[in-house]
Amino acid sequence: MNQRPAMDISGLPTFGHGPRSPTWWGTLGFMALEGTGFALAAGAHLYLATLWPNWRLSAPQPNHWPGTIVTLLLIVSLVPNHMLNRYAKECAIGPVRIGMVVMSLLGVAPLIVRWFEFPALNIYWDTNAYGSMLWVLLGLHTTHLITDVGDTIVLTVLMFTHHGYSGRRFGDVGDNVFYWDFVVLTWIPIYLLIYWLPRWG
Repeated sequence: MNQRPAMDISGLPTFGHGPRSPTWWGTLGFMALEGTGFALAAGAHLYLATLWPNWRLSAPQPNHWPGTIVTLLLIVSLVPNHMLNRYAKECAIGPVRIGMVVMSLLGVAPLIVRWFEFPALNIYWDTNAYGSMLWVLLGLHTTHLITDVGDTIVLTVLMFTHHGYSGRRFGDVGDNVFYWDFVVLTWIPIYLLIYWLPRWG
C-alpha cells in the first residue's frame, strides 16, 4: 500500500501582508502596466521637445502654483500613509479606521486643487501638440488619482462595517498604502515635465 505524504497546514495564517499576499502581486502588475503608460507618454513628450527648439510653441508658461500645491499635499500624505501601513500590520482596527479617513481626505484634497490645475496650464488640449501633451500627462495622472481615491473611500467605508475586522481587509489596507506610494512617485516626474521643463529649456 502506497502512503502519500501529508502536511497539516491548519496552523498557517489565513492572510499576509506585502509580497506574502497574492493581491500585492496583482497590485504590482497593475503598477507595471500603468507605469508603462506613463513612461510612453513622458517619452512622447520628450521626443517632441527635441524636435522643436521652442517646444512651448509660443504658448505661455504654465502657472506652477496649483501643481506645486498638489505636489506638497502628495508628499505630506506619505507620512500618515506609512503610519497606516504599520497599524494595518498590527491589525489595530481603531487607528486603521482613523488612518483611512485621513487618507481619504488627503486623497480628495489634491483632486480639488487639480480642478484649478487644468486652466493653470494656460493652454487648451487642442491648441497644438504641446498643449495636447500637457493635457495627456495631467489627464493620465488625474485618472490615476481618481481611481485610487475611489478605492480608498470604498475601503474606508468597509473598515467601519463588521467586514473590516478581518485579516484580509488589513491586507487590503496595506496594498492600498503600497499603491498610494506609486501614485505619489509617478507624479514627481510628470510635475517636472509639465512645469519645470519649459523653464529649464
